Amino acid sequence: MDLTDDSTTKRMHPTGRRGRGAASNQSGRYEAQEREWCDDGWGNLDDAPPSLRTSLTKDSSRKVISFNQSPDLGFDRAINPYRGCEHGCIYCFARPTHAWLGLSPGLDFESKLSFKPDAPTVLARELQRSGYKCRTMALGTNTDPYQPVERQLSVTRELLKVLDSFNHPVSIVTKSNLVCRDIDILGPMAARGLVKVSLSVTTLDRQLARRMEPRAATPERRLGALASLVKAGIPTTVMVAPVIPALTDMEMEAILGRAAAVGTQGAGYILLRLPLEIKALWREWLGEHYPDRAERIMRHIREARGGKDYDSQFHQRMVGTGPYATLIAQRFDLACRRLGLNQGREEQLLDNSQFRPPLERDGQLSLL
Repeated sequence: MDLTDDSTTKRMHPTGRRGRGAASNQSGRYEAQEREWCDDGWGNLDDAPPSLRTSLTKDSSRKVISFNQSPDLGFDRAINPYRGCEHGCIYCFARPTHAWLGLSPGLDFESKLSFKPDAPTVLARELQRSGYKCRTMALGTNTDPYQPVERQLSVTRELLKVLDSFNHPVSIVTKSNLVCRDIDILGPMAARGLVKVSLSVTTLDRQLARRMEPRAATPERRLGALASLVKAGIPTTVMVAPVIPALTDMEMEAILGRAAAVGTQGAGYILLRLPLEIKALWREWLGEHYPDRAERIMRHIREARGGKDYDSQFHQRMVGTGPYATLIAQRFDLACRRLGLNQGREEQLLDNSQFRPPLERDGQLSLL
C-alpha cells in the first residue's frame, strides 16, 4: 500500500479526531463488517464533525488478577484497572485487545474506555484466598493505570491501598506524572521493599510526543516524575519504549542520560512491536505524519523482525533479531555502563515474605 495515498485509507476527518493518536476506526479482526468514512453525495463531509469525546463504561469483572506463563516477562500476575487508554499512543501493543469487546483497536481504543470500580474490593477477596501465593503484582502491563481518567476515578489509588494493607509487592509501569500523587502510599511501601516504578520515555521531542502519544504527559513531566520518585526513596526505572527505527532510536543515549541525571537506578528498552491490527494503524499514522521516511522506518523494522512487520516469538518480540537489533542492544548496554544504570539490580527485587492479610497482622485469625 502507498503510505501517502489517502484514497486507500479509512481515516476520520482530522477535526473530529484532534488530540487522538489513531487516524481511523478500523474494525477489529473479529467483525464481519468494516466501517469506512465516505461522502454519500449529500455533503455529509462538508462540515467538520464535532470532536470525538471519551465515554466510560462500568466493568463488573468478577476477577481482577490475571495470570500468565510467558517465559519472557518478569511477572506472572497483573492488574489492569482500565480497558482502553486515553493516552492514545499509536504504537500501543494493547490496542488489539479492544477487538475482544467488539470495538475498534483504532479510535475506539482511546475513546471508549471501561473502568473497574469494584476492583479494590475484588482484589482484597482474591488475596485472602487460602491458596494464594504471593508474587510481585504488575500494575499497568496492558493499559496505563494512570491515564487521565484516573485523576477523577482513583481506581489505581484504591488498589494500591489494598496492596499496601496486605504488604503485597507491586511493580508499576506508566508514562504519566500522575503517579506522583500516590507518593504518600508508595513511599512507605518502598521503605519496606514492596514497590518499584517504571516510567516510559519514548522521545525527548515534545512535538513528536504530541503526535505519537497525544494525551500522555510530556517528556519533561515524565522526567520530573522520575526525579520526584527518586527523592521519595522509591526505586525507579526508565523504559526507552518503544525504540522506533529511524524515528526515535537516535535518542536512546540522551533519554538514558537525562534519567540517570535525576537519580534513576534502572533502565530497559523495548523495540517497537506491531502485532495484529497495529500494523495497519501504524502505517496510516506514518503516512500522515512522516510520509518522507515511512518506507525507511518500515524497512528497518522488517530488518529487525526477520523480514516481517512483527515476529511474536518469545525472547525475540521485545528486542528483535539481526544486525540492527544487535546494534540497539550494544548501544543500550554501553550507555548503561557509562551512566551507572542497572548496577546492583538484585537490590530491586521486591520482598514477598512480608505478605499477610490485614486481620492476621492484627493478631486475629482470618475466617477465610
